[in-house]
Amino acid sequence: MCRSIKTLRPPYVDEVGDDDVRAAALQYVRKISGFRAPSRANTEAFDRAVADVAAATDALLADLRPGAR
Repeated sequence: MCRSIKTLRPPYVDEVGDDDVRAAALQYVRKISGFRAPSRANTEAFDRAVADVAAATDALLADLRPGAR
């Protein structure tokens, strides 16, 4: 996928901040959309997608149980 997106869970990182989650979401949306920066016409959709992906990432990280098999 996108090589610049890092793993955001223990043991790979000790603490994950909002900036880390947003950066990963932004990289994902950029990769999927093919836009580094959207046009004015697409900015709202692009920003909404980044927020949605960040929210989904927060929910996933909150629900993961480290070490569970």
